[in-house]
Formats: sequence, structure tokens, C-alpha cells
Amino acid sequence: MKNLQEWMEELGLNHNLHLDDIPEIDLYMDQVIQLFENKFSRSKRNEDEKVLTKTMINNYAKGKLFFPIKNKKYSKEHLILISLIYQLKGALSIGDIKSTLDGINVKIEKEEIDLEAFYNSYLTIHTKNAESFYEELKLHAEEVNEGIGNMDDPLLEQILMIASLANISNMYRRAAEKLIDELPASLKK
Repeated sequence: MKNLQEWMEELGLNHNLHLDDIPEIDLYMDQVIQLFENKFSRSKRNEDEKVLTKTMINNYAKGKLFFPIKNKKYSKEHLILISLIYQLKGALSIGDIKSTLDGINVKIEKEEIDLEAFYNSYLTIHTKNAESFYEELKLHAEEVNEGIGNMDDPLLEQILMIASLANISNMYRRAAEKLIDELPASLKK
């Protein structure tokens, strides 16, 4: 496998929408898409992949993943929620994302949450997670190298690493789903 540090940088795990990236004015859908495309384009798997589309945003709105927009414009709070959706959709179903965000949406509508403070906490945790991931990835690479033994076959080493990472990913996803299932019943509409 290529240089681990280089490989990690190619993953674009540290790319996030920060609060100072979000304009203080409400944005139209095309502006939202452009903002997300500019911010997350390095984290796309390939050039054909879209970070965000009109259809995605409309589906999120119809699915009530965020509170209703006003005058076809998206507020800073909407952009924060769309950013969370973007991050969550890689691991969770849309239904699970809705269950997860329902409580936040209720608190936003009741003005019971400092969403910017919550999002900053998320960004801090995200940064720490990326740092931990790099350290864990080094350990997994060593374990795979030991597991492959004297076979000395780069293809088998790569496949073993893929299987290991997929296995770990499934464990984390299942743990997240268990937490979603334990959310208060009042949030599961």
C-alpha cells in the first residue's frame, strides 16, 4: 500500500463546512449546492459523483430531515443540518438520519438549542476522530501486514485491508444504529 500519510490526505477526511464558510445571508438552492461542491469536492470518490443535488435537497425537505425553508431560501441553520446530513448519509439510512435529527429540528423550532455551538462541538469531535482514525489505520495496516505473513502478495494485502476496514465500519454503523434505536420514542414519529 502506498505511503499511509499520503493516502490519508487523499481521503479528504478533514474537509468540513465550518461556520465561517457559511454566509450570514440566506441562500437559494443553487448557491447551497455550489457552496457544498466547493467545500467537499476533494472528498468525492470520483469526478462523476455529486456532493449535493437539487433532488437530494428536495428529498431531504420532503422527508422532513430539516425544518421548513422560507421563501425558497436556506438559512445558516439549514446549511448546518445539510452538512450533518451529508456526513451521516455515508453510514446511515435516510430514515435513521431523520430519527437522529428529529430532536434537533424540534429544538430549533422551539428555539431551545444553540445550533452553532452544537455544530462547533461536532466539528471538534470530527477533527479528533480523524486524528484517531489515522492512528488506528496505522495499527490496522500493521495487523494486516502481520496477517498476510510470508505470502508477500500486495493484492492479497490490499484485499485483507479492505475486509478489515469494512468489518470495522460495520461495527461502528451497528453501534450508531443501536443508539438511534434507543432515542426517545417521542422523537420517532
